[in-house]
Amino acid sequence: MTPWEVVAALVAGVAAGAINAVVGSGSLITFPTLLALGYPPIVANVSNNVGLVAGGVTGVIGYRDELKGQRDRLVRLGAGSVSGAVSGGLLLLVLPAEAFHVIVPALIAIACVLVVLQPRLNAWLADRRETARPHGGFWLWLGIFVAGVYGGYFGAAQGVVLIALLGIFLDDHLQRVNAAKNMLSLLVNSAAAVLFALFAPVDWWAVLWISLGSTLGGFLGAGVGRRLSPRLLRGVIVVVGVVAIIKLVYG
Repeated sequence: MTPWEVVAALVAGVAAGAINAVVGSGSLITFPTLLALGYPPIVANVSNNVGLVAGGVTGVIGYRDELKGQRDRLVRLGAGSVSGAVSGGLLLLVLPAEAFHVIVPALIAIACVLVVLQPRLNAWLADRRETARPHGGFWLWLGIFVAGVYGGYFGAAQGVVLIALLGIFLDDHLQRVNAAKNMLSLLVNSAAAVLFALFAPVDWWAVLWISLGSTLGGFLGAGVGRRLSPRLLRGVIVVVGVVAIIKLVYG
């Protein structure tokens, strides 16, 4: 990588780490950046996944106070996240590369829509919170598993999906829901990262720079990310997502 490419990967990692801690759509920054730097889509995807694990760790540390008292819940739901992530990662490895070119633009489009709709989802979740079940149940576990499959295969905006699921089924404050989302996202990325490190074409230089950037970004996102303009943040994510779709379809 040239010095400018290193800077681009670092900056993208910082942005993604911060966005993942607050919103959960950081891959819509780092994945298109790696595509723009010339990485093949599969290599970009798996390298991005491995690189963002470090940012997930710092994001969880930043929300450690909100995680208190959620151990039993997260152990149960974490099993769904990990099993789903391994399933999604295996799908990525066994399906032909052509399938990735077809599926991922659709996934990015869905992710962008979820990011745009997040304020309405949050309002809807707030209205439901009085009647939400306190411990989730089978349907939440199944939803977490499916979100894990999605996260293991690609993962952009999996955090938005997780917040929606947790907010619907759990009777808890949104900040504690967000903390749980960060932990489950970390479990998904970590499980998929182990699989990819063993069997996928990971570019470890890309992983290094994204890891360094996302580590800082996770701290920043957990510490000050809630002070940023949500509208501006969503706008940047959607623009980057559209660029990624164009790159994949026409690049």
